Formats: sequence, structure tokens, C-alpha cells
Amino acid sequence: MKKTVSIGLVNPKSATNVAVILRAAGCYGVSSVFYTGERFARAKEFNQDTKGMRHKIPTIAVSDLLEMTPIGAVPIAIELCEDAHPLPAFEHPDNAYYIFGPEDGSIPKHIVEGCTHKIYIPTFTSMNLAATANVVLYDRLAKSDYPHSRDFIRSSRDTNNNL
Repeated sequence: MKKTVSIGLVNPKSATNVAVILRAAGCYGVSSVFYTGERFARAKEFNQDTKGMRHKIPTIAVSDLLEMTPIGAVPIAIELCEDAHPLPAFEHPDNAYYIFGPEDGSIPKHIVEGCTHKIYIPTFTSMNLAATANVVLYDRLAKSDYPHSRDFIRSSRDTNNNL
């Protein structure tokens, strides 16, 4: 089975945070990004998506994140809920759908309850949305069998990296 990753965002407030998530999505091989609410839709043309990832990775407005769970994907709530498991101990499924809450709230209870897993990042205070998404995606990569070669390093560079 092909390993795939999708992201769901509950009514993201900041277009800049979504731009950073889209940059991470490109870095870590995310297939699609779904979002609810109107805030990002109104601001997306003014964001800082410097790599233009919203034109490369489907970024789709939806009314219900759980209804949009990709076929075969395991929905995972990233939330500071009391029955969540810590990210360092979490084994990522091959086909994952990570759902993140808004910067100024939580994932709605019905979505959390509809997720197969609930995980949190153990920190002393809550993290920024974009930082949280980056940490989750990095953790997934770090626990996987990713390429370890000079060719991979070369292919990861952009025009500004020429060492």
C-alpha cells in the first residue's frame, strides 16, 4: 500500500500559518490539505506561500473534515485532550489524515471523537498551528525509512542551496 498523508485544518485563522503548513506539506510529501471555515478563503491570496504549494498540493475548502477523510486514511486528531497519547510514543499509520485545530480554539468534540487516534506534543504550553504541523510531519519522517543519500540531499536543495 502506498504511504499517503493528508492534513485537515479546522477554520484556520492565519493565512501565514497555512502558508507555512503548505511549505511543510511540500517538504514532507503531503498529498492534500482540507480546511473548513471562511477565514483562510478570504485571506489565501495574501499569504506568504513562497513556494506556491497551494497550486501544487490540492488545498480544498470543505464543510466537514471527517466526511472528507481520504479513502483508507486513518483520521488523527492533534489536540491537547486528556485522553491523547504523546507524539514521541506514537506509531504513524501508513495512510494518515492529521486534523489540526484553529489557532484560537480547539478541534470540535465530534471531530475528535470521530478520529481513530488522538495525539499531542508534550510541551510546557500550546504551540503555534504551523509549528505543530511541522513537528508532526517531521516526527512521521524521522520514524520512517526515508532516503539517506547524497542524491536525496541534492534533490532537496533549492536554487539558494549550492554547497
